[in-house]
Amino acid sequence: MTVQVLYKNKAKSGNSGVIALFVEDKFKITNTSAFFSKIETSYIEKILKSKKNTKENIITFNLNEKTSLIFISLKKNLKGSDVENLGAEFYNFIKKNLFKDVSIITESVKSKTGKDFIGRFMHGFKLKSYEFNIYKSKKTKNIITIHLIGKQSTLALKNKLKFKALEEGTFFTRDLVSEPGNILHPDEYAKRLLKLKKFGLKVTVYDEKKLKKLGLNALLGVGQGSIRGSYLVTIEWKGTKSKSKPLGFVGKGVCFDTGGISLKPARFMEDMTYDMAGSAVVVGLLKNFAIRKAKINAVGVVGLVENMPGGNAQRPGDIVKSYSGKTIEVLNTDAEGRLVLADALTFTEKKFKPQLMVDLATLTGAIIVCLGSEYAGLFSNDDKLSKQIFDAGEKVDEKVWRLPLHKNYDKLMNSKTADMQNINYVGGAGSTTAAQFLQRFIINKTPWAHLDIAGMAFSKYAGALNPGGATGYGVRLLNQFVEDNYE
Repeated sequence: MTVQVLYKNKAKSGNSGVIALFVEDKFKITNTSAFFSKIETSYIEKILKSKKNTKENIITFNLNEKTSLIFISLKKNLKGSDVENLGAEFYNFIKKNLFKDVSIITESVKSKTGKDFIGRFMHGFKLKSYEFNIYKSKKTKNIITIHLIGKQSTLALKNKLKFKALEEGTFFTRDLVSEPGNILHPDEYAKRLLKLKKFGLKVTVYDEKKLKKLGLNALLGVGQGSIRGSYLVTIEWKGTKSKSKPLGFVGKGVCFDTGGISLKPARFMEDMTYDMAGSAVVVGLLKNFAIRKAKINAVGVVGLVENMPGGNAQRPGDIVKSYSGKTIEVLNTDAEGRLVLADALTFTEKKFKPQLMVDLATLTGAIIVCLGSEYAGLFSNDDKLSKQIFDAGEKVDEKVWRLPLHKNYDKLMNSKTADMQNINYVGGAGSTTAAQFLQRFIINKTPWAHLDIAGMAFSKYAGALNPGGATGYGVRLLNQFVEDNYE
């Protein structure tokens, strides 16, 4: 769905068409004389009085033959995320009612409702409007036009770039995650990332030849069974002239995960196109920084591979030497994401010397058993960093929950023939032992957080701000984290 937003400074009485207004909780209405006649106001108040006990937040009725009214009830003490969710609910409402052209009287919003109210409301509206239908043979071009009328539209226009950057970053993430594996394989993914240079990002692609020379053997081992190449791609944003250390963001980019020789069951394997969602979040986040000209230095690093059971595929029992120099016994080729991240984390820390690192990955099914689709798992070696991410998640309603790391878990990952093994065969603590494995590749004690987003990256059902499918979870979370603490 294409959303077109137009801005006007003043509202005029006698408007026709579909008009939306905000009213107080339980559809209490005040000060309508600027928009409606006394007779119309009396009629409206009668209708709204009959709706005061409804559980709905949005209602519509015809004022006359030319005008339909939509009233949006605002509950008390709305948070920013509540406003965005209401915008998404409004999108569903007008889509259901087949409204194509709607005027929103922004002056009906009282100032106490909060800064950027209209901007946040339309942000939620646009995020909910996302569709991925490029492979539909029959395409219908649906356009919804929203007219923002009144003084509040000026503020919305002022902050338009901020929300636009977030939307474009989130949509880019959703697009990448939604692509099928035969289209978005590592070769194609690397090519698409090179196109980000036009936004002012520095993009460097390390192919297999360069990776072998550098010694990123853990990453290369995952992709060696595929006819596609394996890559490490770095995306740098320099938004300040200072020589401050960058913020580092690292993503798992397994474009399709069959499990390799440790083959997954056939049922639901088609969902493994989204095993690159961690990398897509990093990419969308960096695009967002570039569009809004974020006043930070940041680097995104993504490992792009395809895990296939080919004749040259990695075998259970193989031992690889990682970029860090530590050796890994690969007991299960379906625990591949941690191998990709192991090399990517050490590479990021060594090359860029970031002030902190946050990695994202659809890493374990265990995190879904633990937290479902409400929270991402957060693991970290730094309390301050953990709190910053947690607080940002609460603000934008992309929630995280911190789970433990402890040296006693290390014994579950120790190997008899190598420095460590890539899976805990004793059982239990699947997500924690995976994070404990990753922590071994933070060589210089850089503040680090790992987000296991396996339950958050893709939704079979619609969420508050997404229509179902790829969610884009993580872009808004980490953007808020940066805004609050590093800009």
